[in-house]
Amino acid sequence: MKQICVIGVGYVGLVTAACFSDLGNRVIALDISQEKVDNLKQGIMPIYEPGLKELVDRNVRAGRLSFTTSYEEGLEGTEFVFIAVGTPSGVDGEADLRHVAAVAEKVAGVMKTPLIIVNKSTVPVGTGDWVADIVRRHQPQPIPFSVVSCPEFLREGTAISDFMQPYRTVLGSLDPEAAEKVAQLHLPLRAPIVITDLRTAEMIKYASNAFLATKISFINEIANICEALGADVKEVAVGMGYDRRIGPLFLDAGLGYGGSCFPKDVKALAYMAAEKGRHPQLLYAVMEINHDRRPMAVSRVQEMLGTLQGQTIGLLGLSFKPNTDDMRDAPSVEIAHSLIAAGASVRAYDPVAMDIAQNLLPDVTMFADVYTMAEGCDALMLITEWNEFKNLDLQLIHSKMRHPVIFDGRNLYDPEVMMRLGFNYRGLGRGYNGNKSGRAA
Repeated sequence: MKQICVIGVGYVGLVTAACFSDLGNRVIALDISQEKVDNLKQGIMPIYEPGLKELVDRNVRAGRLSFTTSYEEGLEGTEFVFIAVGTPSGVDGEADLRHVAAVAEKVAGVMKTPLIIVNKSTVPVGTGDWVADIVRRHQPQPIPFSVVSCPEFLREGTAISDFMQPYRTVLGSLDPEAAEKVAQLHLPLRAPIVITDLRTAEMIKYASNAFLATKISFINEIANICEALGADVKEVAVGMGYDRRIGPLFLDAGLGYGGSCFPKDVKALAYMAAEKGRHPQLLYAVMEINHDRRPMAVSRVQEMLGTLQGQTIGLLGLSFKPNTDDMRDAPSVEIAHSLIAAGASVRAYDPVAMDIAQNLLPDVTMFADVYTMAEGCDALMLITEWNEFKNLDLQLIHSKMRHPVIFDGRNLYDPEVMMRLGFNYRGLGRGYNGNKSGRAA
């Protein structure tokens, strides 16, 4: 049984700690927030992630997982320290590494035995070398250590399965022996392990996320063209996806990417490139296309209603994606603010994110269910494609709305079905939008 300390109990850290403990390791999850640690000891999760509470509870009961705010306790007898703290965007898009630096300094001051320090946080290329330098400078006395980069590839909403059934594990280090020891921790996952140098491993993470963000912006650009030419982007994506060189994933036209990873990682990669004198024009285009999706959605609803002044708009979903309560860079926030600024009254329903969203959107009225929210609405905007929205009683919703206008920001519904039900319906890139006369909508 290996002993591991995971520092940071956010999405990445808590999932990493819970999963490693479920693989039979002794894991101490450390965080400087006393409130988070106290809540976790009582079984209260700081985030919503399907299956996470059950996983944490099971391993706490088995004695494999514990929580602390003490570095001394966390590092006692530990061989591996995983750094999993936040690296938010700075003013110019650069990654803010204050939390990583603070962890490195604290670990250096407390460590008593050799350590393998593993960067799990998404960090700029070169951070592994920088962390090693911080640790060396802050050690009271020299103690051997190694730094390994092990970038995470977890998706919110499917983070546990992503950890347990990864496509690959990427490890980077200047110490082959340390990299091999971290590889041994991941062998039970039975996935390909890529071992490279520190900077290449860090770059793999950014390149992967930038490529996926590019696919999203690409299909959204195609959706715009489909609308102009009368084609259906959903069918275009299906036809493209059968090509194994392209694949079907990340080809859903919508309101663009959000959350804690894609926005900051694309910005950070563009910043790194610009700092080195490169002109990352593709990355700039990806960000520009993504930024345009939200004001576009508001404009479409305004076109459908004629005006937003005095209208009541209901938002279906608030979190940036289904199966999470994460509101970071969620399209709903900008859309709601724009609607309110245009004179609309905004209400919303989301299965799990309303408590968090209320702090961000104090002028939005939250409702306990979709049908109550729809009562008297002039338009509904589907923002997040939660499963429960796929099976709504649309006839009942039609009867409750003042004007049966629906803007489908995730192309969840069939345009022909919606029009047969009497809705004034509009999706994204659905060129005919149910009109088979050959005239683009």
